[in-house]
Amino acid sequence: MKEIIIVIIRIALGALLVYGGVNKFIPKAPRPSSTEVSTEVPDHVIHIKAFIGGLKQSGYFWPFLGIAEIVCGLLLISQVLSLMGAVMTVPITLNIFLFHLFLEPHDLPELLLTGLCLAANISLLAYDYHRLKWIFIPNTIKL
Repeated sequence: MKEIIIVIIRIALGALLVYGGVNKFIPKAPRPSSTEVSTEVPDHVIHIKAFIGGLKQSGYFWPFLGIAEIVCGLLLISQVLSLMGAVMTVPITLNIFLFHLFLEPHDLPELLLTGLCLAANISLLAYDYHRLKWIFIPNTIKL
């Protein structure tokens, strides 16, 4: 039963990453200009636009992030290389969660979803800890 849950978590997290990565390459349709006069843009919207705008203006990081999400998602979905995908996904899911925590703390559903993704990623690492512990606890056998 535990193995089935882990497979479901891998596929779900992998699918979310692939979806997010592919969306970085789909051009967004321009919004029609509104006839209403907007009074003031909230501060969090300005910070979000500045952050994502900076990633896009670099010319390389936004597509790089999209490719990294797609690759990590496919590794998770593959089941064979899922541990590598789970390790590589930690900085991505952590950054997504921190983005929402600091720039959109009032949007609780989004914050909970990204927190759930981070928790799922950590649970995948915890499940495969026996395969990773040699990194954290070096072998003490002397030759």
